[in-house]
Amino acid sequence: MSILIDKDTNVLVLAITGRAGALQTRTMIEYGTRVVAGITPGKSGLTVEGIPVYDFVVEAVRDYQIDSAISFVPPRFAKDSCFEVIDNGIKFLVITAEGIPDHDAVDIISYAKLKGTRILGPGSAGIIAPGKSKLGAHPSRVFLEGHVGIVSKSGALSYEVGKTLTDAGIGQSTVVAIGGGPIWGLTQREIIKLYQEDKETNEIVLLGEIGGRMEEEAAKFISCYVDKPVVSLIVGRSAPKGKSLGHASAIIEGDKGTVQSKVEALSKAGSYIARTPTEIVQIIEQIRGK
Repeated sequence: MSILIDKDTNVLVLAITGRAGALQTRTMIEYGTRVVAGITPGKSGLTVEGIPVYDFVVEAVRDYQIDSAISFVPPRFAKDSCFEVIDNGIKFLVITAEGIPDHDAVDIISYAKLKGTRILGPGSAGIIAPGKSKLGAHPSRVFLEGHVGIVSKSGALSYEVGKTLTDAGIGQSTVVAIGGGPIWGLTQREIIKLYQEDKETNEIVLLGEIGGRMEEEAAKFISCYVDKPVVSLIVGRSAPKGKSLGHASAIIEGDKGTVQSKVEALSKAGSYIARTPTEIVQIIEQIRGK
């Protein structure tokens, strides 16, 4: 199995006629993702890669059963388009845009929780279930179908670790990039819970970074509720205090949000700790008795 998406997931693409939307629609279809419709207001009647374009979500859901959506809508227009997805009963939405105003992001995530829609992002590189489906920018060639579930803030780090595992012959059940924050829909803890419940995920890889307390919250959950092996890699060991590096959430304040504080919490929770992607491979091979 995989989490959140599978080979039968029907997908709606928001802003499908834009440069990013059209490009990623093509790569998703080539991978086998079941893209059934797209949205760009004022473009109804067009097609992109053979996919019909609608002006409004309500029109698309009348014609197709839609399970998930992915948004390439620019930040200043994202809120209205996300509300439209949520109001039409679509239960999973990937938001790729970075720079959505914080108050808009809070409104989107709060409204989604009220209506029962899961949000991945904002600023998410997406999700891939190797061999089945993908929503987003994950380069399919670096992933292999298997039994390791990966959750990462960084899309690029998830690509690197996925490739390192694949090169070692270790496949992945699902790879999820939650985005760089500082505001998230789905969190590390929530993704780990889904992996714990997934019968075909045997090991879990948590890829974290400096800043915030999300990894510590994940550690609390792991300690109480997870019996599958967890391997954690926290990046940013040389980051200076008080300086944001890369992601908006990656900033150390005092002794909070440091690599040391996160590693200590995860280690205490029973997670294996890796310092490099290669060490993740080595640990998983040891767990499997290779």
